Amino acid sequence: MGKILGRQHYRDALLGLGLLWGACALVLWPEQAMGAMGDGLRLCANVILPSLFPFFVLSSLVVELGLTRYLGRLLEPVMAPLFRVNGACAAALALGAVGGYPVGARTAIQLYQSGQCTRTEAERLLAFCNNSGPAFILGAVGAGVFGSGVAGLLLYLAHLLASLLVGVLFRFYKPDQGPRTRRAGGPQFQAVPFPRAFTRSVTGSLQSLLNICAFVLFFTVFLRILTRAGVLAALARGLSALLSPLGLSQLWAERLLTGLVELSSGVTSLTDGTLYGRLSMAAFMLGWAGASVHCQVLAFLGDSGLSMGTYVAGKLLHGGLSALLVGALTRLIPLDSPVSLYLAQQAETIAQLDFHRALTISAVAAWAVWLAFLALAVSMARAGRGREKKTSGKNRRSVL
Repeated sequence: MGKILGRQHYRDALLGLGLLWGACALVLWPEQAMGAMGDGLRLCANVILPSLFPFFVLSSLVVELGLTRYLGRLLEPVMAPLFRVNGACAAALALGAVGGYPVGARTAIQLYQSGQCTRTEAERLLAFCNNSGPAFILGAVGAGVFGSGVAGLLLYLAHLLASLLVGVLFRFYKPDQGPRTRRAGGPQFQAVPFPRAFTRSVTGSLQSLLNICAFVLFFTVFLRILTRAGVLAALARGLSALLSPLGLSQLWAERLLTGLVELSSGVTSLTDGTLYGRLSMAAFMLGWAGASVHCQVLAFLGDSGLSMGTYVAGKLLHGGLSALLVGALTRLIPLDSPVSLYLAQQAETIAQLDFHRALTISAVAAWAVWLAFLALAVSMARAGRGREKKTSGKNRRSVL
């Protein structure tokens, strides 16, 4: 019997039972499923599509047109010793810090697929470049959940600092493989003409956004059904009993499980309890990002051959470090301090995003980053021509 029902058969049987239960749940609670689907569609329409699309197009253009080479020349002295990646990888770090999930991960994968970084460098990038955007943390979490722009500022600072710390720690990942800098031969890359790069960027970005929205809708309905069926509460009771020595109650265990699966649902559940506990839990959820975001990154990985394990390990470490850093920052910047009052007031206006406002903010930010890349490219090109003129002048004098 054991030979007939091997490990694969048991796994298939459990998967089949899970799918059967899901189908029955949809039949038993159709209103809850439809309500969750509506909430997910509104989230995609009002926040995800307008906020991510400009940055997806921007990141694709930066990589396809080879503007990362100019950024690499400028930032390689920083990126190589700190993170053991070449300077072109700074694009993934910059866009990931501004654009939000999963812009940084998508840019890192594009850099690898275009030959601008090695496999090891791309895996190091995936561990720390896929971060939440400032609009979500300052607005939806800080002003929306905690009612304080300063709380959002603390969470964002902890989020970025933890990301950089993870990057420094992952420099020791595969220590025998260093960065492929320009001096070591540099990455070979051929830029794509602008018309082709533009069309590929727009169509590819739309396809990527459809994949993201599909995962958001699935996990929104999945969480709603788990909650309605009482499965989430049962899992929370087991987790709280297991971690009772750490003082984790059933309520906080349920919140943690929700955030582990889907980030936005997890952080919006932090409406009561001690302020420090809520901030720490929110920081961990933002660093971890949730299974929904991880599935989005997995869809981008495809057949690239990059390791998903390093990415998951990096996000887990990111969440733990963020929770620890929040405690340190609350001592340095008390929540009742008038620091960054203007930023706090501006964050209040981002808490309730509609389509037009989210698209405007994202487009302006994307254009600002694009102009910064373009200005850097022009300045580096001028500097290169200046050096060529000086070299040619010296050669003429030496011939004469």
